[in-house]
Amino acid sequence: MADKTEIKNRIEALRSELEYHNRLYYDNDAPEISDYEYDMLLEELKRLEAENPEFYDPSSPTVHVGGDAKREAGVLVRHNVPMLSLEDVFSREAVDAFVAEVLAQFPDAEFVVEYKIDGLSMTLRYEKGNLVLAETRGDGIEFGEDVTANARVIPDIVQHLSGDVPDYLEIRGEVYMTKENFEKTNAAAEAAGKQIFQNPRNCAAGTLRQLDSRIVADRGLNMFIFNLQQVKGLTFATHTAAYDFMHEKGIRTIEDYRVCRTADEVWDAICAIGDNRENLAYDIDGAVVKINSFAQRDALGNTAKVPRWAVAYKYPPEEKEAVITDIELSVGRTGRVNPTAVFTPVRLCGTSVSRATLHNQDFIDKLGIGIGDTVKVFKSGEIIPKIRSVVKEKRPAGVSTYKIPDRCPVCGAILVREPDTADIKCPSASCPAQLVRNIINFVSRDAMDIKGLGDVYIEKLIADGFIKDVGDIYMLAEKKETLIESGIMGREKNVTKLLAAIDASKANPPEKLLTGLGISNVGKSAAKELIAHFKSIDGLMNAARSEFYIEKITEVSDIGEVTAECIRDYFAEEENRRLIEKLKCCGVNMDSAAEAAPTGSQFAGETIVITGTLPTMGRAEATAYVESRGGKVTGSVSKKTTFLVAGEAAGSKLAKAQELGIEIIDEAELLRRGA
Repeated sequence: MADKTEIKNRIEALRSELEYHNRLYYDNDAPEISDYEYDMLLEELKRLEAENPEFYDPSSPTVHVGGDAKREAGVLVRHNVPMLSLEDVFSREAVDAFVAEVLAQFPDAEFVVEYKIDGLSMTLRYEKGNLVLAETRGDGIEFGEDVTANARVIPDIVQHLSGDVPDYLEIRGEVYMTKENFEKTNAAAEAAGKQIFQNPRNCAAGTLRQLDSRIVADRGLNMFIFNLQQVKGLTFATHTAAYDFMHEKGIRTIEDYRVCRTADEVWDAICAIGDNRENLAYDIDGAVVKINSFAQRDALGNTAKVPRWAVAYKYPPEEKEAVITDIELSVGRTGRVNPTAVFTPVRLCGTSVSRATLHNQDFIDKLGIGIGDTVKVFKSGEIIPKIRSVVKEKRPAGVSTYKIPDRCPVCGAILVREPDTADIKCPSASCPAQLVRNIINFVSRDAMDIKGLGDVYIEKLIADGFIKDVGDIYMLAEKKETLIESGIMGREKNVTKLLAAIDASKANPPEKLLTGLGISNVGKSAAKELIAHFKSIDGLMNAARSEFYIEKITEVSDIGEVTAECIRDYFAEEENRRLIEKLKCCGVNMDSAAEAAPTGSQFAGETIVITGTLPTMGRAEATAYVESRGGKVTGSVSKKTTFLVAGEAAGSKLAKAQELGIEIIDEAELLRRGA
């Protein structure tokens, strides 16, 4: 049995991981894992917390509800009734236990079993029959976002109730997108060169938060109501009676619900819904079991997070058979060879999939996967396609388990398998696939954050011999005229902007440089901890090259022996040490205790204010650009201000500068003066 320290560490790791995925799901509508995988992590955390109550934390994901309400998406409004989540269950035993617990208190209880729509929760408020507010779930307890304008263009939402209506009516439902509208939206996005959505749920959530209601109308959202939240002026004894009233008023509620009295009836209804999933025009991710009587619901009440009168049964991951037609190989930034299965398209969780990662040779060998095999494909709930197994009895004659070739598919170098790992890598530092990915990583937001230097430019610069390593990025300024003539990075104005962004990045803190070097296991967080401890790139390099490198590097919080070995291996390479010297000579900041050396004096003695959103530069980047040229950036406009750099939505600082007669320039003029 694990000791308490191990248990506590696991609980904290689970909480951190779940919070991370909560932010992606609720705040960004861009989950990295499926609902099923998230649910399994949450179930593990619930079990560990129940078994170890001494580690209780009121801020745990098992206690609080939902994400944060997003101020930028709409005006915040306070919930009249909390929009709680439902407790998820994953087995018949758990469903039976819920039914038995309710019947023990209320032998005459009825249960309503209905679809659990996979969409975005929203509440509608009516006063005297008129729709006055539509709000999202937000944090679930206190605040949601006002999305009334967008709700008014959803055809399922009735804006005026006629006849005998209550003084106040609040109902809750799920906004969703049909599979057909999802495919149309993604097809339009792809044709316009925009990013496509992962699934209908994310598309619906992103659409509802649009500031332009015309986009909402064009994409086509729908809504089902699934609960009466609050009513004044009328009374309803049951959930189904409330549904009957809503039907009379033209309000669209969940379809095909069943009223049940026994555990067997409840389970049969759940199975029937599951069997019909494929025939629905929209996605569902489970079945909801709720008590019909409002009086019995009130008696049972809620926990801090979920109602005690309902549960959501989550169906196991959907899987289908497909035939592997090819296995493609790609080379990652670290040289790792990545095999990907290409198979006959199958529809899973609302989208068509035809590719899935095969991870490594060990995974291929374990399942015995070969080209021509029939495999079972699943989506772990809804996002990432995966292969579960091979259907051996359907293997054609002559098919055998696939073996990754011994040469790099990009440069032809002999591949090597790293000791004690499943990774097969290309060892060639000059492999074009690695160089492109190294540069992309180096200029990325988490690393040196060189805006405007995108993938297409990087590929062209490498192909034409301008860049052979990351240090060459800082040599591009010497080739400005050649770059302009070649048109690789656009016309003179664009080249000037890009070179300015590159120059400004020299002033970045050294943890961003360390992140950009692409050392295995050293990401953004690890780089920050390492620089905080060693103070500079040189300090870390010296520790890595010492006899006691393991002891020195693992003194850093959350840095283990594997990462220490990766750091040692990186700085042991003479080529990498030469790169560090090259970056130093270019003026790239290596020391957290010192600012990067100024690259000029164009703004010496000048006090500059930057406000609004600039076309290509972030606020920090523009500040670094000014300071590297001897200027001083302040946050307020005064008579001492030399000039103000104004972008979009400049606001009060712009007005103040105009009032004082301060010179106002744009980003282009700033770059011209600093060149």
